[in-house]
Amino acid sequence: MEETGFNFQPTESMLMIQQLARDFAEKELRPRVMKYDESQEFPFEISAKLAELGFLGATFPEEYNGAGLSVLDFTILVEEISKVDPSVGLIVCAHNGLCTSHIFNFGSEEQKKKYLPDLCSGKKLGGWGLTESSSGSDAGGMKTTAVKEGNDWVMNGGKTFITHGSVGATFVVLAVTDKSKRHGVSAFILEKGMPGFSVGKKENKLGMRASDTASLSFDSVRVPGGNLIGKEGDGFKQALQILDGGRIGIAALSVGLAQGALDASVKYAKDRHQFGKPLSDFQAIQFKLADMAMEIEAARLLTRKAALLKMQGENYTLEAAQAKYFASEVATRAANEAVQIHGGYGFIKEYPVEKFYRDVKLLTIGEGTSEVQKMVIARALINEQ
Repeated sequence: MEETGFNFQPTESMLMIQQLARDFAEKELRPRVMKYDESQEFPFEISAKLAELGFLGATFPEEYNGAGLSVLDFTILVEEISKVDPSVGLIVCAHNGLCTSHIFNFGSEEQKKKYLPDLCSGKKLGGWGLTESSSGSDAGGMKTTAVKEGNDWVMNGGKTFITHGSVGATFVVLAVTDKSKRHGVSAFILEKGMPGFSVGKKENKLGMRASDTASLSFDSVRVPGGNLIGKEGDGFKQALQILDGGRIGIAALSVGLAQGALDASVKYAKDRHQFGKPLSDFQAIQFKLADMAMEIEAARLLTRKAALLKMQGENYTLEAAQAKYFASEVATRAANEAVQIHGGYGFIKEYPVEKFYRDVKLLTIGEGTSEVQKMVIARALINEQ
């Protein structure tokens, strides 16, 4: 395993997870990458195999059917999968880091016992509903409401850009419960099949096309009082913490995509000949590869630093934002350079860099745009003074 620069030796668990994820990606994903990308099918067969390996309950305790891996283990497995197919890396990140993580971190023990075993085992896929057509990072603009009626809550509204919207079975949904407060938001567990809960159109996307994205609608959905997560009004604070953790996953995904683009570029540069010698002999190409490798390693270190801080129970909001911002921008540059190195072949779907180029754009948008990450970083710095 590559030297990270941190004062630790790779554990047996880390090495095992890295090899397991790498073998899985090469054997199960690489032959099917373009099949799912072209068809936009959700890869249920792949999802089932991810579940068998414990990757859909990666960081959760065994008592809930989880694999009990560390956050650092998780970044390694996401990176290895995303080197081959970022769409599948996104499936792993979204399922672990959003819905499942929200219930595990803030749910009651009764809620955990009811929902986590099926989520962690991959029997059910989870979705997380924050974004709306009129609000994303601006949660204060949320329009979905939940009104208390007796022991239940009645939810009305809708969510957009929901990962696993069509294929998920269990959802954590944020809704306004107190309109008198800017962040009077609460979180609820919803299950597909509840009367009034419907799925809208599946989005036709530029990239990450095997990852399911759809809208959700709530028409007087009656949610049992026992499905409120934590206290009424705590949803906004909960969501911020979930996004912090999710950013580590997206950073790892970004590192994986960038590494995949670099690996493909090195191979192509060695194989492709121009003017009687391989492209890798040209200094212009060498400089591109050198810059890509340097930035990827820096992004990897930032990602693992954030993961270690989370494992140690330290505040990692700043580091998660730094890792996500830097890694996603590095991945964007790496994908762009990879296409440039491939020339005309980089524009053709037979070469993997074409898909990396399309997939990468989501990484500077999801879990908070690059601009939002800058805001988070700046606020953390200012508040330290």
